[in-house]
Amino acid sequence: MKKIKVNVIFGGCSSEYNISLISASSVIRNIAPEKYDLILVGVTKKGDFYLYNGDINNIENDTWFDEKTCQKITYSTNRSDHGFINLETNEVTHIDIAFPIMHGRNGEDGRLQGLFELASIPYIGCDMLSSSLCMNKYLAHLLVGMNDICVPKSYLFKKNECTLTHIKETIKDLPYPIFVKPLRAGSSYGISCVRNESELEPAIKEALKYDTLVTIEEGIDGFEVGCAILGNEDAIVGEVDEIDIANGFFDYDQKYTSSVSKSVLPARLDIKTREKIKDTALKIYDILGCKDYARIDMFYTKDGKIVFNEVNNIPGFTTHSRFPSMLNAVGYNFKDIVDKLIEMEVKNAQIHM
Repeated sequence: MKKIKVNVIFGGCSSEYNISLISASSVIRNIAPEKYDLILVGVTKKGDFYLYNGDINNIENDTWFDEKTCQKITYSTNRSDHGFINLETNEVTHIDIAFPIMHGRNGEDGRLQGLFELASIPYIGCDMLSSSLCMNKYLAHLLVGMNDICVPKSYLFKKNECTLTHIKETIKDLPYPIFVKPLRAGSSYGISCVRNESELEPAIKEALKYDTLVTIEEGIDGFEVGCAILGNEDAIVGEVDEIDIANGFFDYDQKYTSSVSKSVLPARLDIKTREKIKDTALKIYDILGCKDYARIDMFYTKDGKIVFNEVNNIPGFTTHSRFPSMLNAVGYNFKDIVDKLIEMEVKNAQIHM
C-alpha cells in the first residue's frame, strides 16, 4: 500500500511561533508512521522555510534550526511540481498533503492557505477565505451577527485613527469594562481589558504592537465556553468546555503559564444548554465557511444568551489543549483526531493509498 506523503509545517513569522512548535511536536508524534511518510518543514521567526531532518524533541524546545539538519526550500507555484524546491540541491519534493500547524499571522490568516491553493497542494484546515475571515475579528462578528447570532458591539479603528480623542468620542456608548484588541492576532496577544478611561491609551498602544487595525468591543457579562468541531458534512462536535478564571480575562498568561485559570469539561451547564451551544457553534462554523476543524469560542451570559467571541481555525493542538480535550470527551483520542484529519483530506483530494 502506498504511503501518503504528509508535509507538516511548523514555526512561522508570528508572535505565536513558540506555541506552534509545541502543537506541531504533538501532532508529529501522533501521525501513524505505518500509513504516512512525514516531511517536516520549519519556518523561522524571520519567515524562511527549511526542510527539517532532525529530532522531534528539538522542535519542541526550539533548537531545531541547524545547518546539519536544515535545507532551505521554497514551495513551487508550478502546479505540476505539487511540492517544494530544495534551494540547495534544486530537487523538487512531491507532497500529497500539507498539514500546517502554524498559529497566528502568516500561518492561520489565509496567506499560507492561498499559497497552497495556488500551487494545487491539498491541505488540512480552513481554506484561504475562511481563514482570513476567522482571523479578522471584526468581519467575523459582522457576518455572524447578520445571521441572528449575538455578537459584542464593537468598533474598528485604523492606526491613523487611533487618537485618544477620536476613540473616546466614537465608543462613548460602550460602558466599561471594554476590550481593546489587535484585529488579527491570536492567543490573546495584545488584548487588554480596560476598566476605566485612564487605561484606554496604554491598551491602544499595546494592541498596535501586533496590528495596524484595532477593534474595541463591549465587555460581555458572562463566562467563556468553547466547542471543538471536527469534520465537514457529518461534523463531530466535542463536549462544551468552560473557562474558569479567578480574576481578569483569559489572556496569554492565563492560557499558557498560569495555574489560576482552568478549563472545566464539561461546562457546568445543563445538557439542554450545552446542546444549544453546540448548535450555535455549528452554525458559526458554517457561516464562516470552516473546513476540517476549528474551535468556536463563545460567551454564556447570566441571562442565558450565547454570544460569539471568535474562531480558532488552527487551535492549540497539544495532548492537553482544549480542542483535543473536548473531542476526547466524546470518544476521540489524540491519535484518532490526527488520523481523521489526514483521512478526510486524502478522501477530499481523491488520493489513492
